[in-house]
Amino acid sequence: MRKLTAAVALTLAMLAAPAPAQAAGAASGHLRECATPSIHRLQHWLASGEGTTVPATGSMLVPIRGTARYTAKISFLNDEWHVAVVWLDNQFEGQADLSRSAGFLLTYSATNDLHVQLRPASHWSGGAQWATRVPSTRGRMVTRFFSLRPQAWSAVPELGAPAHSFESAVNEARGLVFVGKTANELEFRGLRIHRYTPTCR
Repeated sequence: MRKLTAAVALTLAMLAAPAPAQAAGAASGHLRECATPSIHRLQHWLASGEGTTVPATGSMLVPIRGTARYTAKISFLNDEWHVAVVWLDNQFEGQADLSRSAGFLLTYSATNDLHVQLRPASHWSGGAQWATRVPSTRGRMVTRFFSLRPQAWSAVPELGAPAHSFESAVNEARGLVFVGKTANELEFRGLRIHRYTPTCR
């Protein structure tokens, strides 16, 4: 019960914190959105070209009409594996140490279940990665907390067991990679990582 209460408290605290666009007047300025399109300072939301998707490759970011904000949209088509990527350090060569992070808040909509993998710089390629399920929202926009406790992550059986430890994935996280084997309409409007602020590039 104590663990559940702590997770709920953390989620509420993260939700109550000002979003980057709202914090533009903060004295530190470090919560501002980037000069180029970004969602919570994450600039690279990419269709990887793996699986039939729209867009097929390149950025998933599109402006939200009537605002200065962006959303990331991608359609997974057909019953095959699809891959969409977020670079956590806003460059492929970078990595983020998430060892002090309790988890992340994801604001998204999905018409089907999928998984998100935490891929480290040292084991970036291949489907055998640590992953957690991202439940379908039936097309509704929701915000959910995803814990970075090891117990919350496992392998996707069809993709194989990772050869690296979960600790290494957390310590040298290069990206969050969304994978799914079914048709899916996906939209991402927020990704806020506890105790981690991306550097704009």
